[in-house]
Amino acid sequence: MDATVQADGKISVPKELRDALGLDTGTVMDLQQQAGALVARKKADPDVFEKWRGRGRLPGSVSTDEYLRLTRDGDRR
Repeated sequence: MDATVQADGKISVPKELRDALGLDTGTVMDLQQQAGALVARKKADPDVFEKWRGRGRLPGSVSTDEYLRLTRDGDRR
């Protein structure tokens, strides 16, 4: 498929390719030159939970199972 570079440097990706690759408005692409060719890769979405992993602390010496039971059932011992 052909695409033409516009005067301002923009390239229109044909709809067939956009649909096949899941490229939507605002999709960030990683562009590189490899052996004289332009290589474009869709950047993966960052894991929105990554910055929070490992930050939570259980109160006192409560086990994970006990803590989950308390949050689900309340303090009915």
